Amino acid sequence: MLQETKATGHTMVAIVGRPNVGKSTLFNRLLGHRQALVQDVSGVTRDRHYADCEWEGRGITLIDTGGFVAPNLADALSKQVRLQAQVAIEECELILFVVDGRQGLSVDDVELAKLLRKQPKPLLLVVNKADTPQMANVLSGEFFKLGLKEPFPVSAEHNLGIESLRLAILQQLPSLPSPEAAPTDAQAIRMALLGRPNVGKSTLANALLKAERFLVSPIPGTTRDALNESFEHNGQRYTLTDTAGIRRKSTIVEQLEQQSILRSLRAMENCEVCCIVMDVQELAVEQDMKLAELAERRGKAMVFVVNKWDLHGKASDEEAFRKGLKAAMRWLSWVPIVFLSAKEGKKVEKLLEVAKHLHTQTRQRFSTPALNRWLQAATAEHSIPRAGGRAFRTYYCSQVGVSPLSFQFVCNFPERLPETYRRYLSNSLREALGLQVPFNMWFRERPGQHRRQQQVARMKALKRKH
Repeated sequence: MLQETKATGHTMVAIVGRPNVGKSTLFNRLLGHRQALVQDVSGVTRDRHYADCEWEGRGITLIDTGGFVAPNLADALSKQVRLQAQVAIEECELILFVVDGRQGLSVDDVELAKLLRKQPKPLLLVVNKADTPQMANVLSGEFFKLGLKEPFPVSAEHNLGIESLRLAILQQLPSLPSPEAAPTDAQAIRMALLGRPNVGKSTLANALLKAERFLVSPIPGTTRDALNESFEHNGQRYTLTDTAGIRRKSTIVEQLEQQSILRSLRAMENCEVCCIVMDVQELAVEQDMKLAELAERRGKAMVFVVNKWDLHGKASDEEAFRKGLKAAMRWLSWVPIVFLSAKEGKKVEKLLEVAKHLHTQTRQRFSTPALNRWLQAATAEHSIPRAGGRAFRTYYCSQVGVSPLSFQFVCNFPERLPETYRRYLSNSLREALGLQVPFNMWFRERPGQHRRQQQVARMKALKRKH
């Protein structure tokens, strides 16, 4: 399936504050729909909530955290909630510090402000519950005492000041690196091993490194953090990240395991090739699909790694397993699949070859004439449906970006193009170019088209008068 999200990169924004100041309401308002549980009692949010959204072409991952309570007032549960908030603060690029304008400054606000001032990260102070423009200036004044920058008065409940806050957030976000910028290790391909606990990620990492670098245990969740190692294979440098296993939220019990999720998502964001490791005995479970969906949404090259193949043993069965996996993930049937045994070291080097191939594809450039020859053939094979009674036309196609690959189509009515025809074009383009990586398709009007339409409308109006 074509990646239709136009967002560039994903930047993490953490919403922190003491209990019941409206963090979840603000989270839902910024997101644009209700996702976090909201009630008028303190402590409803205990774990972190994550959600992706797009503002002006910029990918944002919002993190809603539990209420912060001063250490001297915290019980055992509140200490865990506090720890979760601290992890979110450490991992994000921008902090939204939310306070309650109606209740005014509190001890917890002062304590949290002390912690936040130590963070070398952009921070916006948000004074919530300013329900009228007249209240905004009155409520904001007291919070200057925190020694932070000028507060942003908003009412998350009544949608006041939210657009100004969104604009301020976009202005504060760090600039994204160029898609073609070289990684830290100039020639290294950055790979991340992702998957559920106990599928053999650390064993696979050790097999790739040919060293016992990562701790291996039959106990699920042994890996608590995302760890990086660099190595070389056949003259190519690789940087490998072994991550903690990601479970469904309902199965998360230990607070350390909760903390690992954000770091695993961070590894996905920073890598170039996502290796989604699965157990041959439990293929394509819900969490495997969710990880693949997150990777595709971020435009990441992917490879499905079927581990523990030694437990099955029959090479002749690979095709049947391949068909079954593709059927379970039909929208990702183009993703390459590697069958291997990390424990026995069988076919692990094939994973590196596939990763190198995918890395090359994400940086590939296609000539405009070649793309337009494809477009002409594709539209001739399946004619474009009419848009509102008028013929739909595509004028040309060109490549406008790499990592992820991005293609721009210039047409007359981009907003009226049916979703079914977009899918047809994406499938046809993927087949024509032999692509095994996600890509974007952008549809826009021909330059000056709106002006020409206005001129035509004026000429028709003059003719009717005469």
